Amino acid sequence: MEYVIEMLGIRKQFGDFVANDNITLQLKKGEIHALLGENGAGKSTLMNVLFGLYQPEAGKIRVHGKDVKITDPNVANKLGIGMVHQHFMLVENFTVTENIILGSEPTKMGTINIKDAAKKVQTLSEQYGLNVDPYAKIEDISVGMQQRVEILKTLYRGADIIIFDEPTASLTPQEITELMQIMKRLIEEGKSIILITHKLNEIMEVSDQVTVIRKGKGIGTVTTSETNPTELAELMVGRQVVFKTEKIASNPKEVVLQIDSLTVADNRGIDKVKNLNLTVRAGEIVGIAGIDGNGQSELIEAITGLRKVKNGNIKLNGKEITGLKPRKITESGVGHIPQDRHKHGLVLDFPIGHNIALQTYYNKPISKNGVIDYKKVNEFARQIIDQYDVRSGEGEMSLARSLSGGNQQKAIIGREVERNPDLLIAALPTRGLDVGAIEFIHKRLIEQRDKGKAVLLISFELDEVMNVSDQIAVIYDGYIIDTVSPHETTEQELGLLMAGQSLQDNKKVGGTQ
Repeated sequence: MEYVIEMLGIRKQFGDFVANDNITLQLKKGEIHALLGENGAGKSTLMNVLFGLYQPEAGKIRVHGKDVKITDPNVANKLGIGMVHQHFMLVENFTVTENIILGSEPTKMGTINIKDAAKKVQTLSEQYGLNVDPYAKIEDISVGMQQRVEILKTLYRGADIIIFDEPTASLTPQEITELMQIMKRLIEEGKSIILITHKLNEIMEVSDQVTVIRKGKGIGTVTTSETNPTELAELMVGRQVVFKTEKIASNPKEVVLQIDSLTVADNRGIDKVKNLNLTVRAGEIVGIAGIDGNGQSELIEAITGLRKVKNGNIKLNGKEITGLKPRKITESGVGHIPQDRHKHGLVLDFPIGHNIALQTYYNKPISKNGVIDYKKVNEFARQIIDQYDVRSGEGEMSLARSLSGGNQQKAIIGREVERNPDLLIAALPTRGLDVGAIEFIHKRLIEQRDKGKAVLLISFELDEVMNVSDQIAVIYDGYIIDTVSPHETTEQELGLLMAGQSLQDNKKVGGTQ
């Protein structure tokens, strides 16, 4: 049988850390081949080897049956291999077309021919059902649309083999559905796809084969139609995984967070949070459900002091914290797991140990008389690394950017939880994480609740909101339009609320049909 890609016995290591240990992956023409593994299992490293970003220490790569040496991404492109990266490689203030032609600009009489390039982009966009405006600026389009630009970039360069690296990590449920359709369309048009993911439902929906890797080693390849999510989860993490988090009924006590008539504007001065009221009590998890862009970011930033409040009040344990500086709010008893771990959670070029100490570096015993004791920093970091199973090549001295997304997230959660805050704000805490890490984080959130802490969970994952929350507040267009109990609603009803529909109205409509 001829394979379009064969990666045979690939070994890649960084210092003493072996990221890929004798891994084999074979991709047939016209199939979607999923590469499944925990965060940090070595999936992205393996694909970066295929795309020429890393050179392997051992093993070989064949493309269409011929041995090749892929020394850089330009060689990969010439071999028909394209990659849609998890963190998009786009210039924000360039147009779609300018981004797509960057590095391979068509010229006419010595000048860049944008018009012809835009026509080609438009044709490709229509052929694959991508619906991208060639002249739109990247900064003005949604995350889902930006991903389509990355797909177009690979198609523009003639890719027949497309690697998708965690493509749904930042997408809304609707955008994920649309992406699955786009992948199927690409296969119909003769492309072959490697899909790096840890989302089992997506694997079951679109893939033909699944190769599982665990801690850098290949566990095996299975046919998707002959397996199931439970079996795949066990192959991935090496143990049985509980998909539904077990928890006792909540016993809410006194009010910890009280928000009254809150209005917050975005960077352009447009109100994104409008006259919002919300209460979170000790001993409960309140989930905020909503489609991205309905005021969630501005709400979190207002509570944590990162954005000015236009109107209204925010109280913590009965004391006004509206407009206080972020450090004062943190010291008042607020923990914050930010929605973007790279922008707001970590200093990527600091060691992970220094990142863990970011909230406490100025306090005893880490700091004395204004002097930081780095021995104490590393001791404190090691405790959290051990307790929260943060995996890295060089322990607390590993640069934050060298850790997988899941391990970065576990370090942030450890840092925030160990400060023992009265209110823990968890914004998209499991975005881009595997089932094992998700299970771990959900347990930590419920532990906080059971210790009598208040937890505010913001998530775009409906099953997460339903599974973890005690109460669900639905946000639409900056308003909390309803608060429901997860035991008394369904994902369908939540979906309607998130789209701004009243359940009563919908039931009336349903009754007339």
